Amino acid sequence: MPEEPMAATEASIGQPPATSHQPPQPAASRDDRRAAIMLKEWPALKADVAACTACPLHAGRKKTVFGVGDENADWLFIGEGPGADEDTQGEPFVGQAGKLLDSMLASIRLKRGANVYIANVVKCRPPGNRNPEPAEAAACEPYLQRQIDLIRPKLIVALGKVAAANLLASDASVASMRGKVHSYRGIPLIVTYHPAYLLRSLPEKAKAWTDLCFAVKTMTELPARPNAG
Repeated sequence: MPEEPMAATEASIGQPPATSHQPPQPAASRDDRRAAIMLKEWPALKADVAACTACPLHAGRKKTVFGVGDENADWLFIGEGPGADEDTQGEPFVGQAGKLLDSMLASIRLKRGANVYIANVVKCRPPGNRNPEPAEAAACEPYLQRQIDLIRPKLIVALGKVAAANLLASDASVASMRGKVHSYRGIPLIVTYHPAYLLRSLPEKAKAWTDLCFAVKTMTELPARPNAG
């Protein structure tokens, strides 16, 4: 799904949620919902996402896009949200950006579904492929957190500004976050460009390759996961 405009995303981070068609949930209800999600195993979590109406995005979706891949993966790649192809097929990164992501994975000897899991910040397509609003990302955040808890990846790769901003609670640019090992709840996290951005900015592909090499180096230096398998 396209990542631009960046300026709109930067302006939205840390600002009050835009007015939606649904009244905001009381804090107690949000806490109860989160607590319930955090107890779900894979089948129940997938069913909950498929039936979700927690934000206005559900009204325009064709399919929810839960995520795909190895549920015990060492590698977790996180993008921003579904585009038109993903909304139709119910799988993340299946359009042109998905083909580029598959090529990026192959370049470091990885493959979708084999020690790799792919997810997004939001599970439903924002209208017109716009960036998710803060309230929409917040509604989906417990699902993503539970996925991460279940997968227990060794390394997270945030694909683009929106994913990095939501995972790291930062409005810093992708350029400033590259080349560093960040942390999401104790899990090492690396930031690189979103494949959709790379399709529009071909010179940046060399930087993305550098990021992937850095990710591989980082992975090789990490200890084995506790209680793996």
